[in-house]
Amino acid sequence: MGKRNLNPQITIGGRSMIFNIVFVAANLVGLVLVVIGSHKNFENSRYLLLLIGYGLIVFSALALFVFKGRLMMSAVARVIVGGLFIVSGLVKANDPIGFSYKLEEYFQDGALAYRIKELFGTPGFSLEFLMDSALALSIVICIAEIVFGVLFIIGGKIKLVSYLALLMMLFFTFLTWHTANCDKTKKFRDRDTYALSDTTQAATAERKIEEAKTNKTLKIVSRNKREVVVDELKSPQCVSDCGCFGDAMKGSIGRSLSPHESFWKDIVLLYLCAWIFISQWIITPNTRRRNIFMGGASLMVVTFFAWVFSWYFTILFAFVAIIAAIWIRKSGGKMFGNNFGSALVVSALSIALVTFVLLYEPVKDYRPYSLGSNLTKKMNDGQEGKYQNLLRYKNVKTGQEKLFDSSDPEYSNSKIWEKKEWKYVDMKQVTIVETRLPSISDQFNPFVRMDEITDAELSIPGINKMISKKRIQVLKVKNLASANLVRVPLTEFKIEDYNPKYFAIVDTIFESDPAFKELNIRDLILKSPKMVVITAKNLSQANWSTISHYKDIYAKCKKAKIPCVMICSATRQQINAFRTKNKFDLPIFVNDETELKVIARSNPAMMVLKKGTVVGKFAHRSTPDFDWLKKNILN
Repeated sequence: MGKRNLNPQITIGGRSMIFNIVFVAANLVGLVLVVIGSHKNFENSRYLLLLIGYGLIVFSALALFVFKGRLMMSAVARVIVGGLFIVSGLVKANDPIGFSYKLEEYFQDGALAYRIKELFGTPGFSLEFLMDSALALSIVICIAEIVFGVLFIIGGKIKLVSYLALLMMLFFTFLTWHTANCDKTKKFRDRDTYALSDTTQAATAERKIEEAKTNKTLKIVSRNKREVVVDELKSPQCVSDCGCFGDAMKGSIGRSLSPHESFWKDIVLLYLCAWIFISQWIITPNTRRRNIFMGGASLMVVTFFAWVFSWYFTILFAFVAIIAAIWIRKSGGKMFGNNFGSALVVSALSIALVTFVLLYEPVKDYRPYSLGSNLTKKMNDGQEGKYQNLLRYKNVKTGQEKLFDSSDPEYSNSKIWEKKEWKYVDMKQVTIVETRLPSISDQFNPFVRMDEITDAELSIPGINKMISKKRIQVLKVKNLASANLVRVPLTEFKIEDYNPKYFAIVDTIFESDPAFKELNIRDLILKSPKMVVITAKNLSQANWSTISHYKDIYAKCKKAKIPCVMICSATRQQINAFRTKNKFDLPIFVNDETELKVIARSNPAMMVLKKGTVVGKFAHRSTPDFDWLKKNILN
């Protein structure tokens, strides 16, 4: 049994259970109104919403202190924050590699580091040293969120967890504030050091030294036999998506939170964490009755987000984690029968999930190449934005602003431009419909250069037909005086340039179009009745321990006349070396690594498609044999 509150005056109801319930509800309503009032969609009623919202927050907060309702408010905050932390942590733990890619974006010099350089005047500051640790940090953050969430719910180590959670939310709030307020048009001073012992860096340093003679944005800070230090004005690298919920929100409701929405989400969590923090001294470990109430209420929060993200495994995991944490605290003996034991068992559950997805693929795949996705539809599910340009006028006496559509009769009838008290300010663009990019971009573009194509690529059913469509009709024209033959594309042939007295057309042939330099198989992938695609986001770093499975699948696919190709990120030299080393001469096409990271986290992996729809997807550790594929998928 957890220790009961030693101070009988501090109860969940405070001085009045009813009044404190009303004040807690008013506080949360005020918080919601402030968030709504800060959203651009409610700009017309912004000030009213903010006034009411802040008023409710201040009034109800003071009332909660007067009526001793802090314990109730902190309990509600623990339920909301605990449930949301578990869901947020699980969503990221489901795809820690994807979250690590987002961290890598922030660690680049033009991203988060630029803000530090700007605030503290330290152009040499860099976070790029964390790039190699991005995956480890991703895993730690995922597990920490889940553990903090469970401990908040069961009332374990509240003082320590409230400090750590508050610090974590301060950092994430700063991160999302930076993302929401990043301005690509601004410039910041960045300092780079080029080692002259490195040939590439030395060449870059020499180029920078020469460029600095005419470019005022470049400054040579120091130069010696070992290195050259250069200051340069650069543009920030703005991150469009903070990655707060991984790909879950985009994959479930069609879009991620905007940077501004992410910032306000963190403001809300920070505010609720602050309530827990200032109430930590009066919060005690849960009793059995309170465990039932807090656990049940937090599972309702988890259930809501499970519905939003269409992933109900989160409910099962949260239930098991909470029960396991309570059970180990009561039954763990001297060593584990405490909050440390609770944190340990939740960590073990989280590590088991992370280990599984690292070895294989995410349990729930929210990416556009997930099982069942039609790639053609995903390439065309974008939406063109609609915008309106409005004229903005400001009253020089009152400061009131008005927006007008220049084509609207109201504008012409108002003759506002003739009124001395009104002054034209500028033209403001208003968003009517947000632009939404397609789920699969043009970066999915597997190709092979025509001067590098091999018999392996030419053996794919349909490839020769694609190449033949790119052939052009050429006329062989003979110069009658010199007997020289020239080839003239039919589309460029003009009879007036080749007088029949001096020239004669001797033959018509078909030749490869010289403008046709790359063979792209995207359409082949989308339209083939059946196709097997092996992917390797990094050919040289891929784990080829199961290459025998791929060899067998390729051989049997070839026999069954089912196209089987590999798409990878590699140079032609690396591809040739791979083929020679592994004695595996399969068709290989090149694609940008960024898109291959989206297709699969496993390196390598395999996708099976039918007319552009993903009907099978396998990490290299779970690659089935061809007979299983034929029976269950390719049938």
